[in-house]
Amino acid sequence: MDYQESFINYLTFEKRNSSHTVIAYKKDLDQFVSYCTEMVEVFDFKRVDSKLVRSWVVHLMEEQYTPRSVNRKISTLKAFFKYLMKNDIVEKSPVVNITLPKIRKKLPNYVEENKLHLLFDTGFFSDDFSGIRDKLIIYLLYGTGIRLAELLKLKESDFDMKEYLIRVTGKRQKERVIPYPRSVNPLLQEYIEIRNRELGNSPGILLVTDKGNPAYLKLIYRVVNRYLGMVTSLEKKSPHVLRHSYATHLLNKGADLNAVKELLGHASLSATQIYTHTTFEKLHTIYKQAHPRGN
Repeated sequence: MDYQESFINYLTFEKRNSSHTVIAYKKDLDQFVSYCTEMVEVFDFKRVDSKLVRSWVVHLMEEQYTPRSVNRKISTLKAFFKYLMKNDIVEKSPVVNITLPKIRKKLPNYVEENKLHLLFDTGFFSDDFSGIRDKLIIYLLYGTGIRLAELLKLKESDFDMKEYLIRVTGKRQKERVIPYPRSVNPLLQEYIEIRNRELGNSPGILLVTDKGNPAYLKLIYRVVNRYLGMVTSLEKKSPHVLRHSYATHLLNKGADLNAVKELLGHASLSATQIYTHTTFEKLHTIYKQAHPRGN
């Protein structure tokens, strides 16, 4: 029996993980198997022990993998052996007591509010199809905090333009409904009108290329990088930076942490709490500036 293939099918069809996640899991497992076959004469998942896993961790660190990458690979092994235990293929997991390298937490990069206002309100976008589309892309990413993969899946039918709500399909095909800025409606209508006029009706995927094909990852990255580069000197100018900006600005304005968690589609509150570090930084600055004894 091919345990790896069975596990990948489980992730794909039962867990309904995204294709990116499944590919990453498969790559990690293949790498582990390749290492093990060099270390032992006859490789069998049933005979993997914690000593072999630890030696792989050491090998990865010697190969200059970052602690974050190593942790992800170990998480893959944990999930895999948990699956094998669930199916009575192994009795216990060799990954349980593995000490993971510590990851230094990075505060999320975000664009300041005034710079995004400048981008949207000062004529940076052209009035042709690509300019209107690009503005809609950035408006939706910042105005809703959705992920890049979620943006690419959007359809016209996902928008409730009367209630200003959008239906988003997130990780593991989970749906959530979130509000969007009222100012999106006229921009959305303008985009659909010019798209249909120049490229023909497209009732399916919302965002398309200049040739009418579905928008893709690199196009969105290119658009975001180009326009953020006009207003910020941040080294990283990705779609996720707009998601970080969305969450940070909501919390800075007093939004409830649990509400932001739901809006972002996070499975746990801990994933959202990273943004509170940024808001505490701002509160600390305000305190120092405003309190008579702040300094």
